[in-house]
Amino acid sequence: MDRQILSVKGMTCAACAQRIEKTVRKLAGIEQANVNLASEKLFVEYDAASLTLPAIKAAVTKIGYEVEEKSEYSRITIPIGGMTCAACAQRSEKAIRKLDGVASVAVNFATEKATIAYDPAKVRVSAIKAAIEKAGYQALEISKTDAGDEDRARKQKEIRTLWTKFTVAAVFSLPLLYIAMAPMQTWVSLPFPNALAPMKYPLIYALLQLLLVIPVIGVGHKFYTIGFKALIQRSPNMDSLIAVGTTAAVLYSAWNTWQIAHGRFSAVGSLYFETAGVIITLILLGKSLEAVSKGRTGEAIKKLMGLAPKTAIVLQDGAEKEIPIDEVETGDVVVVKPGAKIPVDGTVLEGRTAIDEAMLTGESMPVDKKAGDPVYAATLNTNGVIQFRADKVGSDTALAQIIKLVEDAQGSKAPIAQLADIVSGYFVPIVCAIAAVAGLAWFLAANYAEIQLPIGKSDTEFALTIFISVLVIACPCALGLATPTAIMVGTGKGAENGILIKGGEALETAHKINTIVFDKTGTLTEGKPAVTDVLTVAGIDADALLQAAAAAEKGSEHPLGQAIVHGAEDKGLTLVKAEQFVAITGRGIEALVNGTAILAGNRQLMDERGISLSALEEASDRLALEGKTPMYIAFDGQLVGIVAVADVVKPSSRAAIASLHSMGVEVAMITGDNRKTAAAIAKLVGINRVLAEVLPQDKSDEVKKLQAEGRKVAMVGDGINDAPALAQADIGIAIGSGADVAMESADIVLMRSDLMDVPTALQLSKRTIRNIKQNLFWAFGYNVVGIPIAAGVLFLFGGPLLNPIFAAAAMSLSSVSVLTNALRLKRFKAIRQERVGI
Repeated sequence: MDRQILSVKGMTCAACAQRIEKTVRKLAGIEQANVNLASEKLFVEYDAASLTLPAIKAAVTKIGYEVEEKSEYSRITIPIGGMTCAACAQRSEKAIRKLDGVASVAVNFATEKATIAYDPAKVRVSAIKAAIEKAGYQALEISKTDAGDEDRARKQKEIRTLWTKFTVAAVFSLPLLYIAMAPMQTWVSLPFPNALAPMKYPLIYALLQLLLVIPVIGVGHKFYTIGFKALIQRSPNMDSLIAVGTTAAVLYSAWNTWQIAHGRFSAVGSLYFETAGVIITLILLGKSLEAVSKGRTGEAIKKLMGLAPKTAIVLQDGAEKEIPIDEVETGDVVVVKPGAKIPVDGTVLEGRTAIDEAMLTGESMPVDKKAGDPVYAATLNTNGVIQFRADKVGSDTALAQIIKLVEDAQGSKAPIAQLADIVSGYFVPIVCAIAAVAGLAWFLAANYAEIQLPIGKSDTEFALTIFISVLVIACPCALGLATPTAIMVGTGKGAENGILIKGGEALETAHKINTIVFDKTGTLTEGKPAVTDVLTVAGIDADALLQAAAAAEKGSEHPLGQAIVHGAEDKGLTLVKAEQFVAITGRGIEALVNGTAILAGNRQLMDERGISLSALEEASDRLALEGKTPMYIAFDGQLVGIVAVADVVKPSSRAAIASLHSMGVEVAMITGDNRKTAAAIAKLVGINRVLAEVLPQDKSDEVKKLQAEGRKVAMVGDGINDAPALAQADIGIAIGSGADVAMESADIVLMRSDLMDVPTALQLSKRTIRNIKQNLFWAFGYNVVGIPIAAGVLFLFGGPLLNPIFAAAAMSLSSVSVLTNALRLKRFKAIRQERVGI
């Protein structure tokens, strides 16, 4: 299955999104099609063997929308020196076009510039420049833009255009509103030119209003072109409602203007030009605010895209050369100086430094790096100079993968959105029917039931007011924006905190989790043994014991021996060279250090050598109960102490468990360790339920058993053997420092090893789903209450009649309110250790 993201222009409401989804899903070979109205993206998954991307684009274009494939191409403009005529431009253009990976090229002889769209994965800028040089010309300094920059520029232009349209509409509609309303006010005397008095010069009064409304209709022409086209194609949308409502007002007013011109001056009181003008102005205001808010919902992606530097310094023939980041190739040696960002992923070859990885992982402390350590694109080199080998470039870097993952998540739909999707599909036709029925019902009631109408309104005018109000107040936009905006902000906020949520379904399911199973090794613990205790008999110094044991273990490859060596090094102890080193398989080691025969190992080794352990028997048993491994140390055949080694619990484990308990979540631990060790670790972190001695292949079965109890289970793990359990759980949560296969199987990936991100992820899910429910409640509630009021229900019982102008204002604000509510999620704060009192 192929996956593609297409940008769609021309959508105005949820009905448009529904129509595109229905059209695309009908195509043979489509597996999945989701439209995100907030980001104006179509996410498709399809079988490339039976369906092509151009066919999908053609289907969307056919129903009246513009569609663009998410560009994988970068664009550069290369100034070319040495061209003397048009033939030179042709020749250089031909030379560039021959390169595999060049999508398009245009060389302008007048400006002496080549504009090129190319695939960075297939062709490097250096190759393009070499082709120009080979053709006999000079490739000068280049300028480059990528697809993300173009998309941002397009959206900014769209926002500026909407504000310009609104300004123009307001300039004409405000005087139009004043001219229409001022002479009608009896309770206050507003200044009004006598030359426009409606009772004296009704035709001039009417024609002036007509002249003022024409520019407003002009700037709002898209409502009519899109709205009527959708109506003709029997798929009406929000534009159709606005177009029909305002057209009815304008045509009725134009008819009355014609009546005035033919002598029926009483028709001057039946002009509704201002209704159409102000409705369009208010809708444009709403659209402008909506566009700004939509732009803010996608800020997380923009921030991520803006992290990577534009250039890199590489070593070429022993000299440093600054090149565009797209020219960096796998295997290049890259130089990074203090204060500069890492341009691509790679492995340190030379130098030491500390790198701030906060922008990727959220980890505030810089991480020390030396030769052999990995570095990641967009992280910040704080102090030293390093050289590293480029391992992953372009779309293969960790940053690019994170951006793709977040984009995919924002394109997915949460199950909670299904009701809104279903309603959106039928909403506009139903509203059209309600408007027509309500208008006709009031017209008939006014004629046959002798209903008392507002003063100054005829039966036709009253019915028209009802008709327009119902059409204009209905808001399918709020329904369409309720879910995707919250998901966009929620997943973006997660990414900012190092929590990558892979889709709307995962985001929704996470808030239902009531049981979390943690793998022990590498998840609750560091995954590598470390020295925890050094116990000695009387007269022996602890540091001297550790120093001698570490010197003896220096030649050992066993993890426990290495832990003792690291423990001594961490304390700054100097290790002398051991002699006569012998590894005793399954028991320990022996060696000669400074003339002392040192024996280090388990109880079995000591028993074999006849060394009594009685002096430290009680301490040894206590250490075992705590889940630690005692390593007995003997000097010249006498027991002198114990070095205890254990897989150390992560600093955040206990706080994370306490936080989950406070949220009402039951926590269990699963491990292959023996019950005694498992119980010791569980007690240390505050876990009550322990699943011990579980083989790797049986972990998923244990998750199934918990699910059979009716629990919603999340599994947190980091290793390859956790992958089946992660897939089986309702939500799989992988530690980002773990194996790739674990991250592939998971629904949520924690970029840091901080387990406090687990309760943070659940809390973010709860907040996001609550936000979606608030949005849906407002969107449904607004329409359920607003449409009956617009249809005249209040007037029927002696209440006020809703003016179409106020209906338009309410409709505009409904979408903005949903977006503003979603943006409140940006204030979400991650749960930190100090906030849970641990």
